[in-house]
Amino acid sequence: MTSSAPVLIATAVPAERDAVARALPAAAQEVRLPGATLWRTAAGWDLLAAGVGPALAAARTAGALTAAALAGRPYALAVSAGIGGGFPPGAPVGSLVVADVITVADLGAETADGFLPVTELGFGTITHRPPESLVRVVSEATGARTGTILTVSTVTGTAGRAAALRARHPGALAEGMEGFGVAEAAAAHGVPVLEIRAVSNPVGPRDRAAWRIGDALAALTEGFGKLAPALESWNAHDA
Repeated sequence: MTSSAPVLIATAVPAERDAVARALPAAAQEVRLPGATLWRTAAGWDLLAAGVGPALAAARTAGALTAAALAGRPYALAVSAGIGGGFPPGAPVGSLVVADVITVADLGAETADGFLPVTELGFGTITHRPPESLVRVVSEATGARTGTILTVSTVTGTAGRAAALRARHPGALAEGMEGFGVAEAAAAHGVPVLEIRAVSNPVGPRDRAAWRIGDALAALTEGFGKLAPALESWNAHDA
């Protein structure tokens, strides 16, 4: 992307931000925001380690989007990026997943008959859909698998919860903790959103010994190395 159409990339933690930065040739300068520091590159990629969880991701992404709009350089796209759990066998460890649907999985109410999403309680939203043309371009460029990425406030750690999530969301390929928050902030600003995850572990029983965080971060770097020309193509023809 060029500086006339900047892109905001929001990760949870600095290690994810650094993995994305390694794919970008341009040096970054620091820009101070309330509660966070943005890395701005000459190529038009702004990197933000927004924090863990949907609330902090939404708050800090909204702050960055607002600051950019007030400065007269509104973002063309907001990207939620990082590592996450993959639902086997569709998203094995080390693979990339790009969301065609971003859904918050645990916003609602538990009842005697099961979980009710907030929409069935009569308010709110649980889903955002990235532009289909963008998802297609990114998937083709990076080899990422396409499916639903769930946002959770509590990482899945049991087989029972993994099965329950898959039953409610048959198209789910991965889970993370920030995508829906980034999407909510982007929607409030009328900015398209994308979520891309590198899979570090299977969704299911919590087993830290089986996590491959280094491999997932390397996959994230490789994916973003292929992402820039894909986004340029999409922005030129479809934005």
